[in-house]
Amino acid sequence: MQTNFTAEQLKDPHTAEANKILRTCVHCGFCTATCPTYVLLGDELDSPRGRIYLIKNMLEKNEAAKAETVKHIDRCLSCLSCMTTCPSGVNYMHLIDQARVHVEKTYRRPVFEMLLRTVLGFAMPRPPVFRLALSLARLARPFSKAFSALGLKRVEALLALVPGAPVAPEKLGAPGTYPAEGKRRGRVALLMGCVQSVIEPSINAATIRLLTRLGYEVVVTGGETCCGSLTHHMGKEADAIWRARRNVHHWANARVDAVIITASGCGTTIKDYGFMLRLDPVYAARAAVVSAKAKDIVEFLSGIELPAASQALRVTYHSACSMQHGQQMGTKAQTLLRNAGFTVQDIPEGHLCCGSAGTYNIMQPEIATQLRDRKIKNIKTTNPQVIATGNIGCITQLATGLQVPILHTVELLDWVYGGPKPDKIKSLKGGA
Repeated sequence: MQTNFTAEQLKDPHTAEANKILRTCVHCGFCTATCPTYVLLGDELDSPRGRIYLIKNMLEKNEAAKAETVKHIDRCLSCLSCMTTCPSGVNYMHLIDQARVHVEKTYRRPVFEMLLRTVLGFAMPRPPVFRLALSLARLARPFSKAFSALGLKRVEALLALVPGAPVAPEKLGAPGTYPAEGKRRGRVALLMGCVQSVIEPSINAATIRLLTRLGYEVVVTGGETCCGSLTHHMGKEADAIWRARRNVHHWANARVDAVIITASGCGTTIKDYGFMLRLDPVYAARAAVVSAKAKDIVEFLSGIELPAASQALRVTYHSACSMQHGQQMGTKAQTLLRNAGFTVQDIPEGHLCCGSAGTYNIMQPEIATQLRDRKIKNIKTTNPQVIATGNIGCITQLATGLQVPILHTVELLDWVYGGPKPDKIKSLKGGA
């Protein structure tokens, strides 16, 4: 793609990076076939190619973002399916991230939308605040239809995602060091996360149990924060960078072999810390090291020898976008589950997003619901006993439309390899 940035503009490293990405695009349109919003809406401007044109014009002119441009950028899920499909290697992730920063700096959103984004960006990355916010949201759930009738569909969508009852914290997961059982094979740090640690703390507990049984010392630093992905994808650059620096500091000082992540959306961001902090003279080198050490739990387990196991449940695996497109994890999760004895089934149209995408299911409820319903329809064709996935957002999103138990892959593996049977599947026959 031909670009027309001035020499002065290209002195800015962010603009220079955008220029490099834009010039990689050859207009082929392969991305449109796998883009969820284009598949649903059929609008060229709601495809990666269309958004690239909009972003190019906005950045070249260096003007305030226009409402029409913002609409189409906001509709992007950042699922990164386009990057899997693209034959030219266009780094759409870095381009859309930069576009969102520009929008955040130059565009004045409607008051309620701005307020909601501010509340979400403040509460969700802070577990104590998020826990309190969920308690207040439960009180408001009976009035969700009233909010919709007032035109506040985003509030209704938010309330629909709130767990029906408070989730008790797990004993495992407090800051500290969890010793390896038997001969120590290594030392790893574990990202506890923000949303996940509040609504599904069993995932972190299962991870600690499994890793320590396998001979790994697990460190929870206590100084870590949210990975930054929530605010990063809102264009709130300063907040995301601050969080990246803080995490790099604590994990670099922890002297670990790997940083284990159980929320694949977080993993995509942490693996990008090296890029995010590339211009930081203090943190650049350490960020690159941390990014290189970042491993999704499935990725980490795929690299070590696991004991023999056998399980008879039928599992449908949903590959989160951040797992298959963001981290290019391939079939690692399915292979681990099959090796544990599960009968594993993939989902038709598995490349399409379920509609979660961080806060997307709140900010774009109509599109998110369509994607969720399409995903659920495809899941039902597999007649699963259990659904497994690797991202808390997907678990929450799918649970609003399915009665089938949805678990993180590591919860199933922990059970098979000696841990307790997850509460969600205690009524199912099979296993210990």
